[in-house]
Amino acid sequence: MRETNQSLILVPGLICDDEVWAHPQSHLSDVADCRIVPADEADTMQELARAVLESAPDTFAIAGFSMGGYVALEVLRQAPDRVTRLALLDTSSRGDTLEKAAGRTAAIADCEDGRFDDLLDRFVPLLLHSERMSEPLAAQVRAMGHRVGPALFARRHRAMRTRTDGRDLLAGCEIPVRAIVGRSDALTSVEEHQEIADLAPRGRLSIVEDCGHMPPLERPQAATALLRDWLLYD
Repeated sequence: MRETNQSLILVPGLICDDEVWAHPQSHLSDVADCRIVPADEADTMQELARAVLESAPDTFAIAGFSMGGYVALEVLRQAPDRVTRLALLDTSSRGDTLEKAAGRTAAIADCEDGRFDDLLDRFVPLLLHSERMSEPLAAQVRAMGHRVGPALFARRHRAMRTRTDGRDLLAGCEIPVRAIVGRSDALTSVEEHQEIADLAPRGRLSIVEDCGHMPPLERPQAATALLRDWLLYD
C-alpha cells in the first residue's frame, strides 16, 4: 500500500463544475490531498494543461473525467516527471473523428446563436443511463450545465479541437494508469478504455455497471472506491 499523503488533482468534464467531483473529494481526503482544478482559463488544450501545472505541487496524481481526461493526458505530455499516476474516466486517448469534430463545430454555433437550452436538451440524455433520466440527477446535471453556461461550454469545445492523439503517450508511460468507464456510456466506449489499459504498461480497466457517461455522479460510491484502489494499490 502507498503512503497516504499524496496530492491528487481532479479535472472536471465539459459540462461540469466542481460538483462532479464532490463525492471523491469528500471521501478520499484520508488518503490524498484532493484539489479540483477546473482548467477554464485558456483556449487550447496545451494552455489548459499549463494552467493546471502552474497550480500543482511538484508531484501529483491526476484524475480527469471526460474532457478532463484530455487535459490530464496533456499534463502528462508536458510534465511526465511530475505525474505519479493517471486515472482517465469516460474519456478517450484518441484524437477526434471527423464526426466528433463536426459535432464540436455545431455545439459552438448553438452556444453562440442562443440555442444553449436546445443543446442541453439533446446532450443531457447522452450523459446518463436511461434509467437516470427520470431521477433528480438529470435536473442536477442540467443545472450544472447552466452554471457552466454557453460561453465556457463553447470555449471548452474550442480547446478540445486543439488536442492531440494520446495513444503514443500512454504506450511510453510507466506510471499506474486506470481507465474507468460506465458500461452504458453513450459518448465513450468500453473499447476505448480497454485500449487505454492495454497501451499503458501498468494500465488497468474498471467498468462501472448500470452506469452511463458520468460515474462520479451516477455511481459515486463505485467511482470513489475505484479511485481509492488506484491511489493505494496500482
